Amino acid sequence: MKPTLLVLAAGMGSRYGGVKQIDSVGLHNECLLDFASYDAIKSGFGKIVFIIRKDIEEDFRSRLFDRIAANCDAEYVFQTHESLLNAEQIRKSASRTKPWGTVHAVLCAEAQLHEPFAVINADDYYGREAFVTLGDYLSSIDNDCTDHAMVGYILGKTMSRSGSVSRGVCTVKDGYLEKIVENLKVYYEGSSVVSEIEGKKTFLTGNEWVSMNLFGFSPKAFEIFHDYWGKFITVNAESEKAEALLPVAASRIISEGKGTVKFFTSTETWFGMTYPADREIVKTEIAKKIETGYYPGKLWEEEK
Repeated sequence: MKPTLLVLAAGMGSRYGGVKQIDSVGLHNECLLDFASYDAIKSGFGKIVFIIRKDIEEDFRSRLFDRIAANCDAEYVFQTHESLLNAEQIRKSASRTKPWGTVHAVLCAEAQLHEPFAVINADDYYGREAFVTLGDYLSSIDNDCTDHAMVGYILGKTMSRSGSVSRGVCTVKDGYLEKIVENLKVYYEGSSVVSEIEGKKTFLTGNEWVSMNLFGFSPKAFEIFHDYWGKFITVNAESEKAEALLPVAASRIISEGKGTVKFFTSTETWFGMTYPADREIVKTEIAKKIETGYYPGKLWEEEK
């Protein structure tokens, strides 16, 4: 069976200052997600599911979704503040404006996922090689498989000169993920790469393997996602900032003996829409790929 691509596109874009998921960067007003969707379909994925906020639905449809849905099997679901919460949890979290995180987002789309699936961020460029790798692997497993997967990237190729980024630093052994440590503030200090945790600086080499939230799961993973989310929301319902993160859940699959995460790699250089200054960088990089023939000048036909 063909796997599904699940796109996390409900973020607030606080550092970017706008709805970066649907900002145009291509020659014909394509968004970064157009290129990810094109790569996925070319790499054997059968369907794309987007997770979005209700307040961006109209713009999302007119500026991205309707175009993609005319060319492949696509649908979208909403991640809201109240999704998956009971009445008491809704009451406790009434003052919260921040989304509940990537695990919560994935759980919001559970009803649409009937086959192995890959997960990506809406604002990162991954490269077609990674979609081919995960697409081939996910096509080879069944829904009860406990051998999940991810694609890791070299830290130094995923940094931004515009400001700090969040990266999960991976420990890998014999081709399998052992653990991921979330580094929420990684940045350049001169020519050095620094991770700052609770005000304490640690210097990194830049050669570390990191997670960019490009995971591949069978539906079996939902068992641990539900368990993690249930424990998380019980403790954090009143928190205004805590998030249930997918790399943490992936680590728990391993640490709790519920499965493995096969570690694939990519040497692709990342670019993405984190800060306002990044848009021109993304436009330039996409233009280069069009010039070399990696992408056609116009990705999509008007109709299937």
